[in-house]
Amino acid sequence: MTQLIQSKFIFHGLPVLADEGRTAIVVGSNGISGSYQLKVLAESPRRWKKIYAVSRRPPHGQWPDHVEHVSIDLLQDPEDIAAQFAKRGIKPDYAFFFAYIQPKPRDGEGIWSAAEEMVAVNTKYYGLHEGPAIAPQEESDPRLLGGPPNFYYHQEDMLKEFAAKHKVGWNTTRPSHIIGAVPDAAMNLCYPLAVYATVQKHLGEPLQFPGDPTAWDQTVTLSTAKASGYLGEWMVLTDQTKNESFNAVDDCPFTWSKFWPKLAEKFGIPWRGPDLSDKAVYETMTLPTSPPRGYGPPGVLRYSFQLVEWAKRTEVQEAWKKIAETYSLCEKELRDVDEVFGFTDIAVAMTYPIRLR
Repeated sequence: MTQLIQSKFIFHGLPVLADEGRTAIVVGSNGISGSYQLKVLAESPRRWKKIYAVSRRPPHGQWPDHVEHVSIDLLQDPEDIAAQFAKRGIKPDYAFFFAYIQPKPRDGEGIWSAAEEMVAVNTKYYGLHEGPAIAPQEESDPRLLGGPPNFYYHQEDMLKEFAAKHKVGWNTTRPSHIIGAVPDAAMNLCYPLAVYATVQKHLGEPLQFPGDPTAWDQTVTLSTAKASGYLGEWMVLTDQTKNESFNAVDDCPFTWSKFWPKLAEKFGIPWRGPDLSDKAVYETMTLPTSPPRGYGPPGVLRYSFQLVEWAKRTEVQEAWKKIAETYSLCEKELRDVDEVFGFTDIAVAMTYPIRLR
């Protein structure tokens, strides 16, 4: 079998796929993954003659005519949703599902502390939100049993049951920390880090790294949202990938120690790494469950400060209001800081590796 490949922007080795006039539905089209999947499909109007973007609000930006927004609240009765789809004649060839709700964390606890609630409305397949997992993380790794409930397992089982009943194929992707540029993204590293750097520049302060030396040099993998979108398109259009799960991850390792100076340079401000002196003081958060790898101590996160608390400071809130006014920004206030900055606090302070392969 021969596969033709192509390059688009920074993405190389992308498959050349046939143009056959298909239809697709993208559910959760305002989030970071759904938005970029929509962008990838919209690039090829001959391949995707009609795309339905399902979300309560229209997806951000300008879209071509063959993209149609469908405003639906997914928390309503499934029969009502089906009736609305039938009324509009929506019966796509392929469905991409990215809808997700991030419940508010319990008071004083981490962003994924409300595990039962997450199962009720929507955590991470390899359990890395609970502590160290065996590295590298591979699709063949067994599920974690005996820990807190994991919504992804429930969702995957339901997907497989549906596919078997209706004799259709299924796929799932498993990304790492996802990066991209969209307004509605509670779990997107780019947005909160850009806000942090922008406000620090406004205040004349350096870009201080919140984590400890271990997190500073820890190697992780990241998932560019658009690259994951290209993977999703290839996956559903390739017969050999039917009924398989795929890690959706960039191929290059990432460390904060390499990235932090580049972020500061981009904004034209000085930076500071973790305190390496004997007098360094870090707040330690011990994760409440046994590590997913099944041995060793629980995972820990260490902070010199947390971005969630930084974002709540009066001077930061006032600085953002001035910045928003000066540049006519849509977001006039820093809202939902626990959700937006809570995820970044976890990401910058992880002392164990994330190595999806």
